[in-house]
Amino acid sequence: MSNPIGDPGHGHSPAAWAAVIIMLVAVSIGTLFFFLDVPAMVWASAVLLVVGLIVGWILSKAGYGVNGPKYAPKEH
Repeated sequence: MSNPIGDPGHGHSPAAWAAVIIMLVAVSIGTLFFFLDVPAMVWASAVLLVVGLIVGWILSKAGYGVNGPKYAPKEH
């Protein structure tokens, strides 16, 4: 579907990629440590999940978000 206003970005930016990769790693290791019954590491992975969110927000504010000045959209 075409958007007459323009593409809103949908998170195809360095900030979004960094946040998603960090959070994906956090969920993966959290699941592993939950299975291995290591509660301290499960909580550490929960903290890493929040860190991923914060890193994405910081990178977005630094200009690496969808509408940031340091982001150059690529043609598909």
